[in-house]
Amino acid sequence: MFTLDQIRCFVAVAEELHFGRAAERLQMTQPPLSRQIQKLERSLQVSLLNRDHRNVELTAAGHAFLTESRELLAAAERAPATARSIASGQEGVVRIGFTAAAGFGVLGELLASIAETLPKVSLELSELVTRQQAAALMEGSLDLGLARPPFDAETFESHLLLAEDLVLAVPSGHRLTGIRGAVQESDLRGVKLIMHSPLTARYFYDLIVRMLPIDHGQVVHTVGQITTMVALVRARRGVAFVPASARLLGIDGVEYLDLGPVARDAVQLHAIWHQHHANPALDRVLELLDAGLE
Repeated sequence: MFTLDQIRCFVAVAEELHFGRAAERLQMTQPPLSRQIQKLERSLQVSLLNRDHRNVELTAAGHAFLTESRELLAAAERAPATARSIASGQEGVVRIGFTAAAGFGVLGELLASIAETLPKVSLELSELVTRQQAAALMEGSLDLGLARPPFDAETFESHLLLAEDLVLAVPSGHRLTGIRGAVQESDLRGVKLIMHSPLTARYFYDLIVRMLPIDHGQVVHTVGQITTMVALVRARRGVAFVPASARLLGIDGVEYLDLGPVARDAVQLHAIWHQHHANPALDRVLELLDAGLE
């Protein structure tokens, strides 16, 4: 197997086409330089140079090997700096999972902050519900989750990213838009409801049934995604309980009504990560979270 010293010797001779000048460039004498080239050729089992007492020329194999040798030396020079950068978290990969609703606002802000502060950190994104994120964090296929509570505090560290109001999405012109003040429980009697699925949107389902005594006889549709709920509201299929950030969807024909103090900051989104992670780049991202994504 050849060594980097042998490669450096070959490149010097190949570029100078003169053993004496190459030896001077490398600050060594000519005999050990010649031995390094001979060892390299024996290792490769090819002749890289044609030489006589007056001339040194590259063989066809030598020309090809010179290109590869330059790249190899350049990589060897970069490697220590790259290793230090990765160890410090300035380079690397952070795999982020997020819920669909997180994509409305917080995700974009987080990605922009990481791109500006840690430009050499690559990001891989996966849209997953909280349960899937927790499983991926446990198995190590995910580094950071943007997830809804509850989650195992003995396994995961967390950082509250957002607490926003729960609001009522209604079709424009719906009778509830004429109510002064917050919508009350009594105002919802007989109103068609579009509800979150207890299977695929368990966080929102549990939140709403704890907050309000839902008459499931009024439920006309059960879905898992906020975007689908708002689209059904626009189609005048009913009203839906959604996070205030749903306004960012910009869907015409939908209004968002206040549900009063009970719904203030009711919807939480947390960054979660495994307590025993070993990703230096994630540590740098967590520092951004602690600084408030500044």
